[in-house]
Amino acid sequence: MMKQGRLYFFCGKMGAGKSTYSKQLAAEKQAVRLSEDEWLAAHYPDQIRSFDDYLKHAALICPFVRQLVQQVLATGTDVVMDFPANTLRQRSWFLNLCRDAGCEHQMIWLDLSDEECLKQIAKRRLEQPERAAFDTETVFHQVTAFFEPPTAEEGLNLMTLTSTANSDE
Repeated sequence: MMKQGRLYFFCGKMGAGKSTYSKQLAAEKQAVRLSEDEWLAAHYPDQIRSFDDYLKHAALICPFVRQLVQQVLATGTDVVMDFPANTLRQRSWFLNLCRDAGCEHQMIWLDLSDEECLKQIAKRRLEQPERAAFDTETVFHQVTAFFEPPTAEEGLNLMTLTSTANSDE
């Protein structure tokens, strides 16, 4: 039986550097990278105007993403998912996916302060003006209210980073 690929996924507040780090990791591991932002933009262009819109549409793509990820992992290819694992429920989804696929995982927690994240979000607004309407301090605080730091009890293969120098997640 072929060895399963490994699944990499990320935990970190908005602006922590998840997207930037996922691109670097995928290149380093020669892995397939899947981006929630890219999937949502492709499938629901101009339909995500609020956090509630995001939650609704993100839930709609999960079954398709899960199936694709399991198929890629079954080929022995690593997968880097630029999808948030910022709540216990989201992390449970990833762990169940790994259990069902019979693969190992690595969750990278980008543990940055609110101040560091807000600074990176401000930089991102300048570099990607199309994101300026969503990448605001108000949205950051709204999203951060749902953030749940990972705990040892979750059984995660966890790597914690406290700095993402030059990141623009």
